[in-house]
Amino acid sequence: MTPPVAAFAFLVSLLAMLGAAQLFAGRLDRLGLGLGLPEALLGLLTALAADSPEVASAVSALVRGERGVAVGIVVGSNAFNIAAMLGVSAIVAAGIRARPESVALEAFVGVWVTATVCALLAGAFDAGVGLVLIALVVVPYVALLVVGPRGVRRRHIPVLGGFLRHSFGEAHMAPRRPPSREEALLRPLLLLLADLLVIVAASSLMVASSVDLADAWGIPRDLLGVLVLAVLTSLPNAATGVRFGLHGRGSALVSETLNSNSINLTIGIAVPAAVASLGALGNLGVFDVAWLVVMTAVVLALFARRGGVTRAGGILLVLLYCVFAIVQALSLA
Repeated sequence: MTPPVAAFAFLVSLLAMLGAAQLFAGRLDRLGLGLGLPEALLGLLTALAADSPEVASAVSALVRGERGVAVGIVVGSNAFNIAAMLGVSAIVAAGIRARPESVALEAFVGVWVTATVCALLAGAFDAGVGLVLIALVVVPYVALLVVGPRGVRRRHIPVLGGFLRHSFGEAHMAPRRPPSREEALLRPLLLLLADLLVIVAASSLMVASSVDLADAWGIPRDLLGVLVLAVLTSLPNAATGVRFGLHGRGSALVSETLNSNSINLTIGIAVPAAVASLGALGNLGVFDVAWLVVMTAVVLALFARRGGVTRAGGILLVLLYCVFAIVQALSLA
């Protein structure tokens, strides 16, 4: 594409992707609330919805052979998610609080997936082993969320029953009138499918047009992935995260943030690594992964405090991302 055509295609695809992703996340959240799903499960489902631009863009880049762009989208998106979803939410909402049990459960799953993918990138084992290790934790975690607090109570789990019952997050108001089957499932699912098709198509066009623009303007492709596409594709996550923070839904916010990062790492890195090698990490790649681990550790340390993530903690998370972005710009420019 010529630069003018690529610029127009980039703008149109970006607006279409962000609009469809916002509709997707909002509809999925309303559907979950209408069905009475727990906050932790809503956070996971919202992460799946809002992650669609990031995952679709990373996969589109991989299909085009742009592995550096794909990895940059994943790592850059995860760092931006922490700063925008938790940091900005804490700033505008004057703090974020969540149930300790919910934070502990989400932290365990998020740290496990992050550590596994980091070890995979370091060459500690192959992608097949990494996917098995991820599944060992993620499958029971998803099963627990699907069972829900009522299912845990019915099963009378002797040791962890009390912890698990409180790990689903804060209770929310049930709808006054139970939705009919068509209202609850059929029409929303058709609309969600339409949104998803728009997201995938727009993400593919956005990656193609942005690569053409980067080549025409002399922008390194890795920088394009880690700072430009990573941030743009993470905006739906940031918007839904701030909405959760302003509404005091801390457990859903923590679940969405950590699950979003786990989804990015699994689908954007671990699964593609099982099909084709992503190549060895350079010095910048090692820094990126290490800094992502540092930011995750800081988040967990902040939530371990009684007051949760305060406004000062949110500013700290934003500053950590600024350091990340500055290092990328200096190293790749």
